[in-house]
Amino acid sequence: MKIGIIGAGSIGKALAGHMASTGHEVLVSNSRGPESLSGLVAELGPRARAGTRQEAAATDLVMLSVPWEQVPEALSGLPAWKDRILVDATNPVLQPGFRLADLGGRTSSEVVASLAPGARVVKAANTLRAAVLAADPRQAGGRRVLFMSGDDEAAKAEVRGLFEKAGFATLDLGGLSMGGKLQQFPGGPLPVHNLIELD
Repeated sequence: MKIGIIGAGSIGKALAGHMASTGHEVLVSNSRGPESLSGLVAELGPRARAGTRQEAAATDLVMLSVPWEQVPEALSGLPAWKDRILVDATNPVLQPGFRLADLGGRTSSEVVASLAPGARVVKAANTLRAAVLAADPRQAGGRRVLFMSGDDEAAKAEVRGLFEKAGFATLDLGGLSMGGKLQQFPGGPLPVHNLIELD
């Protein structure tokens, strides 16, 4: 599978590393352009390459990991989604002070879904610190837990398969409205909890 990463910060880098290590082609993009990603691509290995945001968004499955203020711009002017999956790893944090953005009564992933019409949005990989997310998920006789939520069961099953192949355990929290509230940072009860599912 070809996986696009929009946002090449610490979370995007962690996601790209796990996907490349499990045999997927990874196309990484950021707001500064492909030439700024040569070091990261070299670090990720032969299955990774740099591209534009539009190229990353045209892949089989897309992962979004940009700061909240950049989400509207990151999702604007992209190819039609046509039911492709968008994994939302963002958090609605405003600086300074880690304030919750005004979401108009919705969860952040519901906002993301409204900005990506036609995408099947799955919230995942947003609750762990970047260094923890990037580390080997097989720990202490078990597997690190990733929470996920979404309104499309088939999309969640596909995302679950990707992360479980990388060594994670996944826990489905339900739809974007209820599950998204549980895993949203700030405000939800689940972020930063580093849980291990024992084998």
